[in-house]
Order: sequence, then structure tokens, then C-alpha cells
Amino acid sequence: MTDSPVTRATLLMRLRDANDYEAWEDFLRDYGPMLYRFVRSRGLQDADAADIVQDVFRRVGMAIGKLEYDKEKGGFRAWLFTITRNRLYTYFEKQKRSAGNTANDTAQLELLSQAADERNELAEQWELEHLRSLAASAMKRVEENSDPKTWSAFRITAVEGRSAADAAEELSMSTGAIYVAKSRVTARLRAEIKKLQQDEGDFV
Repeated sequence: MTDSPVTRATLLMRLRDANDYEAWEDFLRDYGPMLYRFVRSRGLQDADAADIVQDVFRRVGMAIGKLEYDKEKGGFRAWLFTITRNRLYTYFEKQKRSAGNTANDTAQLELLSQAADERNELAEQWELEHLRSLAASAMKRVEENSDPKTWSAFRITAVEGRSAADAAEELSMSTGAIYVAKSRVTARLRAEIKKLQQDEGDFV
């Protein structure tokens, strides 16, 4: 299995250079889907969610050079959460003042008004999207470094939820071989997720 091309902490340092387009592409690829899913989970329409995500990235670009770490206050992911949370608050505050205000707008505004470090639905959704992002990255890397049949056996049984017998018939493998392949890929995924978490270090 190949090593991660860059640790999250290294990526953060590179983002301080606005001309490091490769680093920014990596950042947008890794965090764009996570941010979009999180914002959409608050009940926003596609266009509004996309606007907020774009605004969050713009604000990250403006402030990243001034970001100083304080482990007591959390790392980059906590900082990114604060920026996103503030943009959502501004959005729902405007919605509340408009004629189209809904019960969801009011509920979201109340949730966003809670202390930033309070464990609530908002914080739990943020962590869930982060885990999904890690899992997606891990799956991509493991797939790239797995035998096609081994990966297919895992995909059919673990992802598609089909039986080992179906996978065995489709791939011309024994049922036992399917179980072995699924087990091996699952172990690799766990190891890759753990590696990604270690790579984050103080970045989180």
C-alpha cells in the first residue's frame, strides 16, 4: 500500500502559500465533499449550500496565514468548524428576518447559537462527516492497491450488501475465498483509516 502523498499537517503548512495550487486542489478535494454534506444536513438547498462552502473556502484562504495553533483550543478541524458554523449562523439569521422564514430556520439558528464546544447534534454531524471523509479516502487508497478481484469481492459483499454466494458466482471464486478477500480488505481499510488519523496529528 502506498503512503499518503502528504500528511494533513504538511498540507496545512503548504496552504499558507496562496500560489501552491496543488495543495489547494488537494484541500478542496479532501474537504469540499465533507463541508457540502455538512451544510446540506442543515436543510439548505443545493445552491445555498454551494455558496456557503465557497465562502468558507474563501475565508480559509484569507485567514490561513494568520492561524496559530493552541492545542487547548483545538486544531485546524475545530477552526474550520467554527468558520462553517459562523457562516451558517449568518445564513439562518438572514432567513429569520425574511418573509420566508420557516420552523427549520428558527430551530437551526437556536442550535447554532449554542456554545461552540458543546456536544450537540451539530458537533456530532460534523464528526460524522469527518469520519465519512476519512473512510472515502481510505477506500480509494485501498482499492488502488488491491487486486481487482479481491476488491470486487469486498465491494459486492460489504458495500452492495450481496451474499458471498452471489460474489463467488460473479467472480468465479469459492465462497471461502470471498470471505478471505473481504476480511483482508476490511483489515486494510481499518489500518488506512488509523494511518490517516495519525497523519492528522495536531491538524485536527
